[in-house]
Amino acid sequence: MWGRAFKRTVLAGLAAGVVAGACLLPVASARATETKPDEKSQVQIAKQAVSAIVMDAATGQVLFEKNAHDRLPPASITKIMTMLLVMEAIEAGKVKLTDHIRTSERAASMGGSQIFLEPGEEMTLEDMMKGIALGSANDASVAVAEHLAGSEEEFVRLMNQRAQELGLKDTHFSNCNGLPVENHYTSAYDVAVMSRELLKHEGILKWTSMYQDYLRKDTDKPFWLVNTNKLVRFYPGVDGLKTGFTSESRYCLSATAKRGEFRVIAVVMGEPTSPTRNAEIAGMFDWAFANFYSEAIYKKGQVVQPGRIDKAVPREIPLIAGDTVGILLKKGEKKDAYTKQIELLPVKPPLKKGDVVGHIILCKNGQEIARSPILAGQDAERAGYGTMLKRTFDSWLKFGAS
Repeated sequence: MWGRAFKRTVLAGLAAGVVAGACLLPVASARATETKPDEKSQVQIAKQAVSAIVMDAATGQVLFEKNAHDRLPPASITKIMTMLLVMEAIEAGKVKLTDHIRTSERAASMGGSQIFLEPGEEMTLEDMMKGIALGSANDASVAVAEHLAGSEEEFVRLMNQRAQELGLKDTHFSNCNGLPVENHYTSAYDVAVMSRELLKHEGILKWTSMYQDYLRKDTDKPFWLVNTNKLVRFYPGVDGLKTGFTSESRYCLSATAKRGEFRVIAVVMGEPTSPTRNAEIAGMFDWAFANFYSEAIYKKGQVVQPGRIDKAVPREIPLIAGDTVGILLKKGEKKDAYTKQIELLPVKPPLKKGDVVGHIILCKNGQEIARSPILAGQDAERAGYGTMLKRTFDSWLKFGAS
């Protein structure tokens, strides 16, 4: 349970807010509200894409959509989910980038985009991820999937499980690389959501932002990689994420670009050509950056406020933002429509660093548009009898001194 002094700190933080005012909302989560462009702008965005979406990465707010929930074959943008599971496994300590991954006969047999892995060949997870992110390697995707889950089938099960956890209603995976297969589909909206989740692991940008690099550098068979996402070189601020193409899906791309604190995710599916795909994504970024901007309230890992916990050692711990929290504004829009609320959960020691202890809730015009977890910044153990007795004695002394 939070101490009385800490409760006063919460109320003070609430009163400060983003602007004056309170957010009177139920605790239930709300879907991000949607802002649509005017008719003239809408005609000019993603005209040739079968489906498209523009999303603010910080809040998940949809800025523009076109047939965004249509189920379509995703081709290699499937690998966004593959890379997400890898990044989550790294963060959980299940694998390391220095781990050597052995290539199976099945992984080596994958066609399409590949880094030409041979059966029995070993490569570090980092180099495999580089091959997936830059070269869209189907063989590396299967090798990594087998290493993490024991088989591609089990890995695909985990992909679908993660899709359900993210609330992706128009997604089903049948493989880990996007090669044409039955019952394998997603939507532009779902791709944007999984892209946003992947971007929470900033290490992914190390690879997706590269334009070119080599694999097998120290061998007699070096392999030159060139990023399939040409926008990382030709559009300022683009640092990811993933392209896709098959004759069935046509040209697809989930791209992200950042200017200042404002990061945008733009997705197109079913484009007729690669140049058209790139041009329409660039146009979507132009529109977003021309019409919107964002301000960060808390950056991921930033201390939100201190938290005092009764019967814990230490008695006070930092409470940190689990994700970057920001507000999205149309250019010229005033901030007074936005408020924030800090909601704390009832907790008791022991607590582990990273445990969710509350939420930062953002509202616009009284409607919840986003919430982000507040995490314990360090461990807190249960205080022993001696510690509690000393605290009681110290409080008596202070009371007597007053």
